[in-house]
Amino acid sequence: MRHNPDRHRLPPFQKNGVLLVDKPAGWTSHDVVSFMRARFNAVKVGHCGTLDPAATGLLVVVFGKFTKLSQKFSGEDKTYTGTILLGTETDSQDMDGEVVRTADWSGVNEAMLIDAFRSFEGDILQTPPMVSAVKKDGERLYKLARQGIEVEREAKEITIHHAKITNARLPYADFEVKCSKGTYIRTLCSDVGKKLGCGAVLYRLNRIHSGDFSLVDAHSMEDIKTWTQEDLSTKLDDFLFNRLSHMQRFNSF
Repeated sequence: MRHNPDRHRLPPFQKNGVLLVDKPAGWTSHDVVSFMRARFNAVKVGHCGTLDPAATGLLVVVFGKFTKLSQKFSGEDKTYTGTILLGTETDSQDMDGEVVRTADWSGVNEAMLIDAFRSFEGDILQTPPMVSAVKKDGERLYKLARQGIEVEREAKEITIHHAKITNARLPYADFEVKCSKGTYIRTLCSDVGKKLGCGAVLYRLNRIHSGDFSLVDAHSMEDIKTWTQEDLSTKLDDFLFNRLSHMQRFNSF
């Protein structure tokens, strides 16, 4: 059912600004926006850069006239931390999917894994996974995937600024990746697994940066659930004037 701000028990919330949210696992990015709309009777609210439901971390939420900047914010580079699992492949390239293959990973050592990650740094072509929101002939790929249909996908150019292993305890290994818009980290993990010959899957993912925005400034959904409209208004003002000083041209909003 479409949200009707005029029928809400609270007055319409029409403040402009940016709120950084630490999205928990199990929530979709749309769930976060829907919560803001329903909880605070926000008339205009959106997010900048979708996170998969199982992923956690930084989600940039924009209110009011700042929704005009959604495309700009979404286009910024992102930084992720996560965990890769060697020797397992799923149909979604992450742990939400069905296991389609297992293989012996014992021939892989940490140095080989580090080299495999580094080999994807730079400008590369990446093929979007079937379980994604990319459209093919007007149809979302994930809808086709649910029907058991797999189609050819056009590879897209992306940039991996750095891809490094931060802790290896094989078959698991923690990593950090800084990349351009449109990069699928689960596909990167799958491609690393293919390069090593044993397959791999994204086990865990957390976004820590989106452009100039950082997870350290983000609010948990548990905290946000306790806020009033006045609390949200104060948080937006504080972030606008204390954290976005380089964006003073938007104060007229």
